Amino acid sequence: MEVKNKSVKGSQLKHMITKCLYFNKAMSCAELAELFDKSIPSIAKIINELIDEGFVVEQGYAPSSGGRRPLMYAINADAMYILAIAMDQMNTRIQLFDLRNQAVAEMMMFELKLGGNDQALTTLVENINLYLENCGVLKDKITGIGIGMPGFIDPVKGKNYTYLNSGERSLSQYISEETGLPTYIDNDSSLIAQAEQKFGIAKSQKEVMVINLSWGIGLGMIVNGELFRGRNGFAGEFSHIPLSEDGALCECGKRGCLEAEASMSVVLEKAIEGIEQGRITSLKLTDNEKSKQMVDAVMNAANNGDQFAIELFSDSGYKIGKALAILIHIMNPQVIVLSGRGAKVGKILLAPIQQALHKYCIPRLSGGTELLISDLGFDAELIGAAILVMENFDQEVKSQVVTN
Repeated sequence: MEVKNKSVKGSQLKHMITKCLYFNKAMSCAELAELFDKSIPSIAKIINELIDEGFVVEQGYAPSSGGRRPLMYAINADAMYILAIAMDQMNTRIQLFDLRNQAVAEMMMFELKLGGNDQALTTLVENINLYLENCGVLKDKITGIGIGMPGFIDPVKGKNYTYLNSGERSLSQYISEETGLPTYIDNDSSLIAQAEQKFGIAKSQKEVMVINLSWGIGLGMIVNGELFRGRNGFAGEFSHIPLSEDGALCECGKRGCLEAEASMSVVLEKAIEGIEQGRITSLKLTDNEKSKQMVDAVMNAANNGDQFAIELFSDSGYKIGKALAILIHIMNPQVIVLSGRGAKVGKILLAPIQQALHKYCIPRLSGGTELLISDLGFDAELIGAAILVMENFDQEVKSQVVTN
């Protein structure tokens, strides 16, 4: 968080310090003074005000490194709360977090098909309001709603050009007015990338490609420490890298896209097909289980050694590796993180991905890229949605900041 040479005043600086402490476990007055280019007494004064207001707590003294140990300060986890929502094409999760990204109420998860569903937005808002009524926290203690969702999204305008038509109002404005809370939206893969870079296995890395393994295969790109969005904000459509000209038909209308060859949707379809054809497997199928939730059963089976399930993910991993070879040739990233729902079978995917990289990637390039499995996994999008709210916590302040 680079803020030096910025001119800010009292209330503005309060918001920025609160936001800074959210992203950092603990900091001293001296560290904050250097970061914000302010004197230590002025920072100490604001810290004391934030303590009185309940936003900051003393964290104890830093470990000794010689000399006087500085007193450390941290965010007060219960100062306010964030409503985080993670959506994919088929399911939605709602979770209330404190300021240390710890869940403070039970998660709500419900099926919500986005494609071809005119009632999707109404259903989403109804469930948000139901959650707010039952979560046990007063609405005025919730600072905002962050929502990660698939589709072509303009987070500044608050619009999703693919799903959830909100008419003349922006999507974020519509949800905000219907729930009574400030609402921010962003692409699911972009939020997952931010979660991995801020709090996950790629923390503080500057060049990171984060793969969102879900019903599609998304990509969030951290370039020079910042989320890269491209000219129109839609960068990262990894799902539609063409693997072949005569492959399966993709929802985008083209053939052989990565999504149509290797996504979780494809794994599930092949699992159901194999079971119906009598493949030897521990997986069982009833009419009620032909749903997207069955992919969890396929992942569990693979992790428990089911050869058929492993075969499905190995085939998917090899195709993902072929696409990653293209990405490495273009971006030359320091780290690639396998994240999202599919991180649960990350260890199974690694070997076929590496095999494909050996075959399709120039060794000098692939040898400098580290492939990691997310430790946030399926929670990454929820944490990214919480980050989205905090990134906008001082948005009114930002417009007043003047560079010296």
